[in-house]
Amino acid sequence: MDQNTTATLLELAAKSLLSSEPAVMHALEEIPRDLFVLLFSTAFLGGHKKILKAMVRVWPFHCLHLGSLKAQVSYYDILEAMIDGLPIPPAQNSSSRGHKLRILDLRHNSNCKTTCSHVRITFPFCLQSCISPQHAVLNLENTQPHARCLGIGNSRSEVEPAQETMELLVDISFNNTLRTQQFITFLCNKVEQSSGFLHLCCRDLQINRMFANKRILQILDLGCIDHLEMDQAYLSEIITLFSGMIHLYSLSLSNIPFRSFLIWLGQLENLQELRLSFFYLKDQLHKLLRVLPPCMDTLCLSFCGLSIRDVTFLSQSSQATHLRVLNLNNNQIFSEAYEPFQVLLEKVSGTVQHLEINNCMMTDSILSAIIPTLNQCIHLRVFNFAFNPITMPVLKSLLQHLTSLPRLRHVIYPVPAHCYQEQNFHYSLNRQKLAKVQAQVKAMLHMLHQDHVKWATYSE
Repeated sequence: MDQNTTATLLELAAKSLLSSEPAVMHALEEIPRDLFVLLFSTAFLGGHKKILKAMVRVWPFHCLHLGSLKAQVSYYDILEAMIDGLPIPPAQNSSSRGHKLRILDLRHNSNCKTTCSHVRITFPFCLQSCISPQHAVLNLENTQPHARCLGIGNSRSEVEPAQETMELLVDISFNNTLRTQQFITFLCNKVEQSSGFLHLCCRDLQINRMFANKRILQILDLGCIDHLEMDQAYLSEIITLFSGMIHLYSLSLSNIPFRSFLIWLGQLENLQELRLSFFYLKDQLHKLLRVLPPCMDTLCLSFCGLSIRDVTFLSQSSQATHLRVLNLNNNQIFSEAYEPFQVLLEKVSGTVQHLEINNCMMTDSILSAIIPTLNQCIHLRVFNFAFNPITMPVLKSLLQHLTSLPRLRHVIYPVPAHCYQEQNFHYSLNRQKLAKVQAQVKAMLHMLHQDHVKWATYSE
C-alpha cells in the first residue's frame, strides 16, 4: 500500500471519527500523537469548534500553527473556540499527558506546518516563537538561518521551559466591523484574565482610526510588531507607537500628517519596507531618504506629488541600488522630462524585481526612450505601467524588447488610446477594440515563445 493510499485512508478515518463529537471528546486522551495533526486539520476544515477547543487543551506538542489552513465557516468563531481551549492557568489542565502546548499560532503562514520539529538539545524549539527575549518560550540561542518550519517531530527527551507562559500569535486588523470589534474585546478579556500567563504576540498590525482601538494597544507588546499599516491617525499617536516598535521591518502609512515625524522614522533601524500614500512630498523626498536605512528593499510612494527633483534625489540616494520593489504610482514624474527617471532606472536595474509606474503621464516617446534601460533590469519579475497614454505600436515594440528579461512573469499594461471613443465630451471604453488588442498581445507572446509571461490590463 503506497503512502497516498495510506493518507487517504487516514483522512477517511478522521472524518468518520469526527461524525460523532462525543466519541472524539472521550477518545482524545487515547489518540496516538502522530494522528493528532491529521485529526486537527480535519476538524478545523470542518468547523468542529467543540472538538478544536478540546484538542487545544490536550495538544501533545509544544506548538500549534494554523499554517495554510483556512476555515470554511466563521473564522472568528473558530479562533475564539481554540483560544478558549487554552489551559489558563495551566494548573487547570487535567490531561494525563500533561501541559505541553506553549505556542498557539493563529496566523496564516503557507510555509509553516501544524507543528514544528523538536530540536533534541536543552529546550524544544519553534521558529515562530516570539522575537522578544523576555517572552520567547521556545527559542534557541544559536538559530540556523536555513531552518524551516517542518512537520511532526518526536522528541525523546522533552524538557519543559522554566517559565510558565503561553504565547498567542495573532495578526490583528482593525477594520471597524462589529465582529472584529467583538473578537478584539474577546482577546483583551482573555489576556487580562490570564494575569500575565498569556502573552499576546502580534507581528502584523493594521490600524484604521486608532482612537477606536486603544484598549488592545495597551496589552500588545510593541516590540513584537514587524509590520505596521496605519490609516487616519494623528502624528502624536504614531510617535507613541514608534517608540516601542524596535523590530519594525515594514511600514505603510496613509492619510497621516507627515511633517516632523521624520526624526522618529529615523530611529527605526530595522526598517526594510516603507509604503506611503497620500503624503505630499513634492521637493521634500530628500528629507525622507536622509533618515531611512540605506539598504531598504521596498519603497512605495503612491499619490505623494513627487516632482522631477524628487526623482533625481531618489536616483542619487544610497537606497536606490538596493531596491527590489519600487512603486511610484500616481505621480506626474514624466510631466517635464524623462531623463531623471531613466537615471533612476539605471541605478535600480541590478536589484529591482517589482516596478510600478501607473498613471505617471508616460507617453509613447518617453516609453520608447526608456526601453533600453528597462531591458537592463535583469531581475524584473513584475512591471506595471497601466493608465498611461500609450498607443498600440509602442506597446508591441515594448513586448518584443522585454523578451530579453529572463525572470519577467507579469506585465500590467495600459489600454491603448485607440480603444477609447469620445461620446458627449466623455470617453468610454470600446470593449471590442480592447478584445482585439488582447488577442494580438496573446498571439505575439505565443509567437515569441513567451506564453509563461502574463500580460493583462486592469479591465480583465
